[in-house]
Amino acid sequence: MTGLSSCSIDITPPDRYTEATVFANPANMELYIVGMYSEFKTFAFGEFPIGYSGNTDGLTDLLKYTSMVAGNGTINLLALDATRVNAASPHLNYWGTGYTRIRRINEFLNGLANYAKVDELSKKRYEAEARFIRGYVYFWLVKLHGSVILLDNINQYSEYKHERASEEDCYKFIANDFAFAAANLPKEWPSTGTGRATKGAAFGMLARTWLYAASIADYDKKQFNDDPLTGINNANAQLYYKNAAEASDSVIQLANEGYYKLENNFADAFTNKTTKEALFKLDYVAPTMTHAYDLGFAPKGDYPDACLVYGVPTAELVDEFEMANGDEFSWGNATQAATPYVGREPRFYASILYNGAAWKSRTINTTPGSVEGWVQYGSTTDPKTTVTGYYARKMLNPTATNFPQLKSTQSWSEMRYAEVLLINAEAKAKTNNLEGARTSLKAVRDRVNLPVTNAVTVEQMMLAIEHERIVELAFEGHRYWDLRRWRKAHIVLNGVKFHGHKVTPNGGTFKYEVVDADDTNRQFTKALYYMPIITSELQANIGLSQIKPW
Repeated sequence: MTGLSSCSIDITPPDRYTEATVFANPANMELYIVGMYSEFKTFAFGEFPIGYSGNTDGLTDLLKYTSMVAGNGTINLLALDATRVNAASPHLNYWGTGYTRIRRINEFLNGLANYAKVDELSKKRYEAEARFIRGYVYFWLVKLHGSVILLDNINQYSEYKHERASEEDCYKFIANDFAFAAANLPKEWPSTGTGRATKGAAFGMLARTWLYAASIADYDKKQFNDDPLTGINNANAQLYYKNAAEASDSVIQLANEGYYKLENNFADAFTNKTTKEALFKLDYVAPTMTHAYDLGFAPKGDYPDACLVYGVPTAELVDEFEMANGDEFSWGNATQAATPYVGREPRFYASILYNGAAWKSRTINTTPGSVEGWVQYGSTTDPKTTVTGYYARKMLNPTATNFPQLKSTQSWSEMRYAEVLLINAEAKAKTNNLEGARTSLKAVRDRVNLPVTNAVTVEQMMLAIEHERIVELAFEGHRYWDLRRWRKAHIVLNGVKFHGHKVTPNGGTFKYEVVDADDTNRQFTKALYYMPIITSELQANIGLSQIKPW
């Protein structure tokens, strides 16, 4: 007893695991990192988690939500009334969810560094995966707020007094995570690793990050916000565009090696589960992992009592698709206007369901009074049918027979090779490499047999690239963020209504009438280029200040 009294007895209670025990088991390491990938479901199919559905294209000129009530129609409420966004209820809020994920990742990185019993190569790979996911989470936070808190170390969690970093430092931090991932991830995984981040995915995300940083540096110029931590030095725009070009060139090199390629048929990029067009995608397998995209966006005639018809394409988007020979479509052209859905480019038919379109052994009928026919927006609060005369075709499963009960399993591509080519085109255009931009743009347009632009100025090339991003990436959730980074949202999305086409029989043909799809003008104020931090987070962290002018 005398001898024992001088000993220090510190025994871990047997009803819990120590951090050392957890991370020393390689199987636990696998479970931990694979679980972190669930974060990518948060924004799948272009959505933002603000209600039943929240595809951010619904905040733009591409997609009109049909409902007027919160939940199904929250996107409309935000698009039509900017005052609904405030610090108490920002709606576009990812702060708490994002930082919870960042903490879990940082805990993993700490355990990896201090307790993991794996070889150095595996340790680097695990760190690369974790930082790939962390970079993605931070990218969303910075897209929203510009200036956020940077945390890369669990020792930083010992106090609740964290300040925001500058927007420029935030993008550098994200780029550093993706660059590390690109350096240490494999070009491809064995079949057992399907769905995990690769070198190409990391380079693609790195290119996207630098393009956003370059755009803010190029277009913001402190015109819209006087917060001292937002904005990026305009003098660095060219460097960041160059970085974006180099990162996307790395993906193009991997494509040249056979790792990526555009699908010959545009529609196959969204239905082929083994597509090489996806740099990074989520695969769904029934019945354990499914989604409800078809239920939300399929035309009402598929299941009249079940389809929700959240959002439908606008006339503005439909008119953006060219003719098959590359001519612009125009309602002022009598021949085109007589049969507006004949002779359009392939992406039109893969993206849009219109009056007369063949779909699931029937012909779509959007004339008023039909099962899936047009109704005036606002005539009923939740119509569950088109208010523009169109339905979204892209990303639907054309063979789905019972999706209300069985749900859907088509894959979601977080990043496609086509986007990388468009990033490359933009970055090279903005560094005055017009021929390099034309080459990448040509690759996207060759897939759908369209001629490449003959643009001879940066401004002309950028207009061609913007058009291409609209029609190539429609419904994938890019347009709202593009307009924000180009600082065009307050021009394109403010003080305007978007439209549809009412189609009615007219003596053996059809009459096409432009109709309002909005009942009031859209609103996008300059303050919305930086979303407010939700008040509850300011109360929890005494070192955190609100984004001006919120």
